[in-house]
Amino acid sequence: MLCTRLTNANILTMDPAHPVARDLGIWRGRIVGLDEAVTSLPAREVVDLQGATVLPGFIDSHVHLSWTGLKARTPSIAGLTRIDDVLAAIDGAVSRSRGAGAWVSIGGYDQRALGRHLTAAELDTVSRGRRLFLMHDSGHACVVNSAVLAMLPADVPHQDGLLVESAMGAVRRLRLPYSQADLADAIEHAGRACLAEGITACAEAGIGGGLLGHSAVELGAYQLLRDEGRLPLRVQLMPGGDTLKPAAAHEHDGIPRALDLGLRTGFGDDWLSIGALKIYTDGGMMARTAALTEPYEGMDGHTGQLQDDPERLAGLIVDGHLGGWQLAVHAIGDRAADLALDALERAQRLRPRPGARHRIEHAGLIRPDQLPRFAHLGVSAVVQPNFLRYFGDDYAAVMGERRAPWMYRGRGFLDHGVTLVGSSDRPVTDGSPLRAVQFMVERASTSGALIGPDEAVTVEEALYAYTVAGAYACHWDDSAGSLTAGKRADLVVLGDDPRRVEASRIGDIEVVTTLVDGRDTKEAWAK
Repeated sequence: MLCTRLTNANILTMDPAHPVARDLGIWRGRIVGLDEAVTSLPAREVVDLQGATVLPGFIDSHVHLSWTGLKARTPSIAGLTRIDDVLAAIDGAVSRSRGAGAWVSIGGYDQRALGRHLTAAELDTVSRGRRLFLMHDSGHACVVNSAVLAMLPADVPHQDGLLVESAMGAVRRLRLPYSQADLADAIEHAGRACLAEGITACAEAGIGGGLLGHSAVELGAYQLLRDEGRLPLRVQLMPGGDTLKPAAAHEHDGIPRALDLGLRTGFGDDWLSIGALKIYTDGGMMARTAALTEPYEGMDGHTGQLQDDPERLAGLIVDGHLGGWQLAVHAIGDRAADLALDALERAQRLRPRPGARHRIEHAGLIRPDQLPRFAHLGVSAVVQPNFLRYFGDDYAAVMGERRAPWMYRGRGFLDHGVTLVGSSDRPVTDGSPLRAVQFMVERASTSGALIGPDEAVTVEEALYAYTVAGAYACHWDDSAGSLTAGKRADLVVLGDDPRRVEASRIGDIEVVTTLVDGRDTKEAWAK
């Protein structure tokens, strides 16, 4: 007997062997079969979906759950466009904090809304003896007051309280880490937001180190949720590259650096596992720190920056590959992509691993000559379409007319045989997969401006990026990504078919409910 049979549905399986179905059977969290294979079987529960569209649960291959949840309960200055209003909002947050010398975190900071960065001196006027930390929305910069600057080593560079990339890391190291309990609550909050948007699995892009690590024992927060049955969706964890330590391994193993006990990609279960090693090579476009080969428009020769000495970054990439890791290399600018591709090519020469499925995260500005290199190396491009939906006008302005069509490509990758993977980088911007799919088809920002229209893909190709390709990028393709017998019963029920509505309406399609292991997480129908 089946646990559940979904019937009278428009089921888009993403499986070319059986692309569309009407019925789907579920038993013990797995898909039993489709249509005639299950129609005549008895079921404890039969759910008539009345023509609703069913897809494999969306996979967001690059998120920051801890940061998302923590940001949601942090005082925010998002939407404010006047310096005086920002300082007044910060003053209010400071007045509600406890104790002189306490840290006060503020979210929603983006200098573009203000026309310039805030300064330490301005923050001093409202700090009241507290230590102020304003996190840039990109995650690649922060602004602090003089009380924080006084605590930093003299060699940490800053500009009137603005610290970017690794210098920001020096500030974060001054603070006590978050507790596992606080992180667990934040992760659960963010995970439930993902479920509401049809996401059933995600990859957490950097824990324990790097720019966004929140604790040296951060993995334990996810394990706590797993143990308590509070983990809302499946999560794959990417340790930060700087969490690797020199390894006293046998010389025949050829592993120069590793996590303790040699843990690497693949350890874990269907709910919580270790994924790729996350390695940062450059910054971001919002903070103007993405590393470019040519300057940003109107910025006096500024070309962004790499996170470290190029050879040290390349060495970490090579060591991660030699250690058996899948690699997720953050590279937004084309100069950073050159470094990443060169290092991955060198690593594969030293120890060929054709099944490694290395990934380049963001691939924000990719020149035409770099596309064949992605294909040759078998590297996936994990892009964030909503970046251009919401920030595209600004990004196009700082890239200029010639380079703007190279940003967050779609068609260019697919035409070269590169696996195109959808993701959000939540909470940097909107995490909705459907709104991202809409952008991938339209290539239109919220203002209506077309950004690289030749990079548009079809609705089917965009959905593939958030299902089959996402599963491939996370090594889940044997159990997720399509609605196929034997795979996990993770699926999303939509109020309309993305293929049949106007492209401009895709992002507004209702997510009726999301199922994980065959369980209705919204209780959209009676049990």
